[in-house]
Amino acid sequence: MELEKIQQAIRAQNLDGWLFFDHHLRDPLAYRVLGLTPPAAPTRRWYYMIPAQGEPVGMEHRIERGMTGNLPGERIPYSSWTEQVAALRRLTAGMRRVAMQYSPNCAIPYVSMVDAGTVELVRGTGVEVVTSAELIQTFEACWTPEALESHLEAGRRVDRVRDEAFALVRERTRNGAPLRDLEVKNFVRDGFAKAGLITDHGPIVGVNANASNPHYEPTEEVNTAIQAGDLVLLDMWAKLDQPGAVYYDITWTYFCGAAPPDDMRNVFQVVTGARDAAIERVKSAVSSGYPLCGFEVDDAARGVIDGSGFGQFFTHRTGHSIGQEVHGNGANMDNLETHDERRVVPWTCFSIEPGIYLEKFGVRSEVNMFVGEGEARKGEARVTGEIQRELALF
Repeated sequence: MELEKIQQAIRAQNLDGWLFFDHHLRDPLAYRVLGLTPPAAPTRRWYYMIPAQGEPVGMEHRIERGMTGNLPGERIPYSSWTEQVAALRRLTAGMRRVAMQYSPNCAIPYVSMVDAGTVELVRGTGVEVVTSAELIQTFEACWTPEALESHLEAGRRVDRVRDEAFALVRERTRNGAPLRDLEVKNFVRDGFAKAGLITDHGPIVGVNANASNPHYEPTEEVNTAIQAGDLVLLDMWAKLDQPGAVYYDITWTYFCGAAPPDDMRNVFQVVTGARDAAIERVKSAVSSGYPLCGFEVDDAARGVIDGSGFGQFFTHRTGHSIGQEVHGNGANMDNLETHDERRVVPWTCFSIEPGIYLEKFGVRSEVNMFVGEGEARKGEARVTGEIQRELALF
C-alpha cells in the first residue's frame, strides 16, 4: 500500500480521512487501492480508516481476524453491533469529512460500491460522508509511463488490424463477393491474436441499421451481409497481452463506395465536427490550465450535434475513461447519462466518441485522448492514434 501517496491525496481533497469497507468482496476498488489480497471472502464486515495524517486503524470481526492482512495500524476487534458502532466512532473520532466508495444519487456508478445503509451507519457517528470519486481517479485512472507506452503500441497494432479489416470489406464489396459482418468480426479477433492483443469481447460490426445499435455484435445466429452501397461501422478495442497493459478503443464508419449519399455524408460531417469540437475543448483547457470537468467535454460535442438538429439521436455520453478495463474508473465525458464533475487530470486517458443513430444507419467516430504534463507545469493533451477524415471507403 502506498500510504504516503494516499494520505497526500486525502489532504489534497481537504478531507480528514478515507474509510474503506467491505463485505462479501463487494468493493474491488478497496482491495486494489490498498494492495490487499484477502485470505478468504469476508462473511463479516471489515473497515479500514486512513487518516489525512497519522497511522491508519482498522476493525475486524473476532471470528474473521486477519481480513485486512498486513496493512499498517491497529485493529479493533468487534462482535456485537454495539461494539461495531463504538469502534466506528473510534475510527472517525475528531474527523469532519470522510471519503467512501459512495456517489451522491449514484451519479458515478463506477465508485458507488458502499451500500446506503453503511453510509447511514457511518454518518451516524457524526461525520460527513463524501464521494471518493476523485481519490479513485488518482489510484485507478492515472497511468504510468509504461502504461502509456502499452497503449500507444496497442494503438499501432489495432490500427493495422482496422486497416486490414476494411481492406477486406473493400475488396469483397468491390468484387461483389459474399461477406457477412460475422466474418469481419472473426477476422478482427484473429488479427488481434496474431498481433499479441487481447480483448474482453467484440468487436462491434454494424451494417446500415445495425450501426444505429451502439452495442450490436454479430453472432452465429444473428448476422448480416455486407454489400456495395452499405454503411459499415467498426468499433474495436484491445490491449497488449501483458500485465498492466491498458486499452486502445476506436470506432470508424465507412460507406462501401466512392460516393456516399448526401444524408450519410451530412451526418458524418456533423459527428466528426462534434468529435473535433470535443478534442479542441480538451486541448485548449489543458494547455491553459483550466480545471476541465468531464461534463464540459460532453457539452462541447453535444452542442454541435444539438445545433445541427440531431440531438435526440445522440443517445449516449461522449466518452469514457480508459484503463486496464476498456471502461475505466476515471472521469467520463458525460453530461447526459450522468453529470460527471470529476476533473480531467494528468496521466489519464479517455475516449471521444459522439454518434448519431438514425433509423436506416448510424455513424460514430471514436478516438482516444491522453492528458499529460509538459514543461513549466503546463498540460498537454493529444489524440493517441489516427483520426478518420473521410467517409468513402473506395
